[in-house]
Amino acid sequence: MQPLANVTPLKPAARAGSIAVRNVSQIFRTSTQDVEALSEVSLEVKPGRFVVLVGPSGCGKSTLLMMMAGLRQQTSGTILINDAPIPEPDPNRVGVVFQEASLFPWLTAEENVEFPLALRGVAKSERRAKAEDALKLVGLEGFERHYPSELSGGMQQRVNLARATAADPLVLLMDEPFAALDAQTRELMQAELLKIWAAAHKTVLFITHQINEAVYLADRVAVMSGRPGRVKEVFPIPFERPRPLSLKRDPRFLQIEDAIWQIVEEKL
Repeated sequence: MQPLANVTPLKPAARAGSIAVRNVSQIFRTSTQDVEALSEVSLEVKPGRFVVLVGPSGCGKSTLLMMMAGLRQQTSGTILINDAPIPEPDPNRVGVVFQEASLFPWLTAEENVEFPLALRGVAKSERRAKAEDALKLVGLEGFERHYPSELSGGMQQRVNLARATAADPLVLLMDEPFAALDAQTRELMQAELLKIWAAAHKTVLFITHQINEAVYLADRVAVMSGRPGRVKEVFPIPFERPRPLSLKRDPRFLQIEDAIWQIVEEKL
């Protein structure tokens, strides 16, 4: 797996969009009761920014991400991607990376990246070029013909990320993409993700349960309350980029991490 020090941006010039979540609520209705998952959530993400969402389990983080992806509709409120609603999935505007790589084991890395493009009728030569560019972006040049079983967990997630970026979407949504990795690989993937993001120039909304991961990655960390989820506080992260992993031992980093933990643990 190649290092990403000399990675080049996606071709053509990558695009970045905005995310606007305004007074969004979600109620799940069952046969016995109504469950309010989200309550009046508002959040703004400017183009090209990296925002991380944290909060206790069950606070609605993943539900909110599914709405941003057009995979679920909110009960009330508005979600806009680049000032337009997203009533259904649209890979040209939103790419999604989930916790599991979910690669087809019978397809090579390149074929996995090409697959959603093929479903949309993209010509073979064009989708092959897009897949090659995306795999190069994530440091997998030379591994195009490898099957998922021949790749490590971290490399599989790189393929997953390449698949999400191949269509050059405006926004990348990432739902705990490193949760299934071992601790050392997770640390390395955090640093590599920042290199990929710097090269791809995408807007990123990232969900995690790890506060130190959030502080390391983000321009801003949005902290959600327990159910019904709402944004309690947004922390700007002051550290310059690029960020070495050793930053996590900086006293200022630990101070911000502790402040976020206090908000997460507060009772409603």
